Amino acid sequence: MEQKKEFMLMFRYEPSNNYQPTVSEINEQHQQWGAFIGNIAVQEKLVSTYQLSLEGNQILSNKTVVKGMLVAQKQIVAGNMIVKANSLTEATEMAKHCPVLSVGGTVEVREISPM
Repeated sequence: MEQKKEFMLMFRYEPSNNYQPTVSEINEQHQQWGAFIGNIAVQEKLVSTYQLSLEGNQILSNKTVVKGMLVAQKQIVAGNMIVKANSLTEATEMAKHCPVLSVGGTVEVREISPM
């Protein structure tokens, strides 16, 4: 049997100051995320998952500290998940069910390599 590898799923979305979801929409999103994470956990493929706060600092190569997070292509990294899978294809199939996709976000899937 092939040894499972670990993959990181990075969740990105475009933040908006103009739109605030309703309580009902927030509750629905929580349920969708719970089902998504729970489904992977039940299959014993979940290693860890984290939601990132909107506060942070960036340290540039010259050691200058810039308050805030990196916004690339109008998106921020909102969180990540480490999963076990036999291949990049299998991990990618898991990511296709991520709730961030339903709000216009993206998921990047990358194999984790030991340092």
